[in-house]
This record gives sequence, structure tokens and C-alpha cells, in this order.
Amino acid sequence: METLREWDVKLKLVKTRRGAILYVIELAPDHFFIEQNPLKNSKYGQAYRKLKSQYEEFYMFWEIRNNRYTGTLLVGAFLRKHEIDPFITMISQSDEFLKYPDEKDEEERDEVAEHLKQE
Repeated sequence: METLREWDVKLKLVKTRRGAILYVIELAPDHFFIEQNPLKNSKYGQAYRKLKSQYEEFYMFWEIRNNRYTGTLLVGAFLRKHEIDPFITMISQSDEFLKYPDEKDEEERDEVAEHLKQE
């Protein structure tokens, strides 16, 4: 494995004027991702609240570049396999999806681990 590009990333915990505590992932002074505010009474605020109530470790971030929303979202969750299975099933909307094997790419995992050791 070869590193093609590297970033210095800052993870910040901020408090908004309205009192919401949110994460910010800062890539550069004019480029960052800010967590969706779950207190906002909007379509995305409502959806985020609902997702967070079911998946506490689910996160949704909006990209801001040059002081403008880009319309790009970064979403992710820190979950155990048994926690993500119902979510995956819900997304797939089909039991057909469950017929696929549960494969783990151990070779790729080992390659990344080795690469990080060499740095």
C-alpha cells in the first residue's frame, strides 16, 4: 500500500449560539465538515434526531468550503455488526440481501496495518 495524500485533520467539539454541541472536522481554515444540528426543526434535523435515537453512534456532517455549503454530506457510524445488520436490512428493503455472504477482507486489513507500522 502506498500513501497518495495525507491531511492534518482537527476534530473539534463546539457549542453554537443556540446551545447545540456539535462536532467539526476541520481540514483547512476554509474547509470543514460540521455535524448536523439535531435540535434544528428542519427535515434534516428531524431525520438526524430519529437516526440518533436508534443509532446513537451515527454521525452526519455537512461540508463547508469557502464559507458555503457544498451540498455534500459525510455520514458514518461506529457500530458493532449486530447493531448495523437491522440498518442494512432496512436500507436493502429485501431479505434477498441477507443471502449474500458476510465476507471480511482480512488481506486488505493486514495490508493497511503493515503500511501504518512502516510510517
